[in-house]
Amino acid sequence: MLPVMERDIAPTLRDGVVHEDGRRGRGAVTNPTGRFEAERRVLRDAHWEFDAGWGGGDEPPPPLRTTVTEETCRTVIARNESPDIPFSTSINPYRGCEHGCIYCYARPTHSYYGLSPGLDFESRLFVKPDAARVLRRELSRPGYRCDVIALGTNTDCYQPLERERRVTRGILELLSACDHPVGIVTKSHLVTRDIDLLAPMAEKGLAQVFISITTLDRKLARRMEPRAATPPRRLNAIRRISAAGIPVGVLASPIIPGLTDPELESILGAARDAGAMSASYVLVRLPHEVKYLFREWLSEAVPERASRVMSLIHDMRDGRDNDPRFGSRMKGSGPYAEMIGKRFKLAVGRLGLNERRISLDTTLFRPPDRDDAQLSLRL
Repeated sequence: MLPVMERDIAPTLRDGVVHEDGRRGRGAVTNPTGRFEAERRVLRDAHWEFDAGWGGGDEPPPPLRTTVTEETCRTVIARNESPDIPFSTSINPYRGCEHGCIYCYARPTHSYYGLSPGLDFESRLFVKPDAARVLRRELSRPGYRCDVIALGTNTDCYQPLERERRVTRGILELLSACDHPVGIVTKSHLVTRDIDLLAPMAEKGLAQVFISITTLDRKLARRMEPRAATPPRRLNAIRRISAAGIPVGVLASPIIPGLTDPELESILGAARDAGAMSASYVLVRLPHEVKYLFREWLSEAVPERASRVMSLIHDMRDGRDNDPRFGSRMKGSGPYAEMIGKRFKLAVGRLGLNERRISLDTTLFRPPDRDDAQLSLRL
């Protein structure tokens, strides 16, 4: 066992190395120990194999399987006061995300559970099966003040697990029944399943959807976001949502300089042609362990661009891998970041995006009846 290394120094030994055959279809290259652990387990040689005389040392390992843990929650509405986030309340039905996007800023949250932000984040998932019931209780409180609830802000609320668990569906059914506004962010085509709920809500000004598109290159998307919907499927989702009368926007996020930023105008144009009304972008963020995982991925997936990508990130992050300061963490700073901002503004103006601002209605909200309320003593 080795002690945990300093927080600002990248590990020199790759810990938790997983054979390529075992992590097929996953985003992260390794499964590093979380930053809060007292010890770090490492392999002295990433290519070392141990047979111990049991045989089968040359056989490929079995694929990494996804496990799901049910989580009991007392509250589901999360609140924030961040000045650069356009919502104050959100719900995340799942922890961890099987999409496996290598750049995901939510990866470090798995460290709070003693798990790895690497492959654990993609394969050891948590679900809140009673989220709708808990939400009903919260919405029924006398002091509840209605504000737009954002879904999918940390991990994707329509990740593959939603097909089976339908937690997001249950939340939407409740919000629809009490006319509560909702904004959804996803990169999954599965959101089209719930058009039957979202379309009537949109008619009342209660629903808006944003589809995240990072690249139009299917090969790059497959390596960078291995279990997310393909770019054509996301454009199809925009098309179907728009056709149903639901306001839909595109998030060209995250923009990775030197890798995906050349596609910015193409992404915005394709999304507009599919029916998107609005657009925004966020520069790639590399907090905590994500910066190590992202570097490993670059070295394996696009080694010829790795040094250029990191150099541009440093140029836009004041010489660092990540800049957590409000005001700059989303858009970056410096000449290259300013150029991306100008390109975005020009493209949006040329395409006619963001011409109409969508404001969801909070005045129609009707508190639901509590399913666990005490019975009245009155006859």
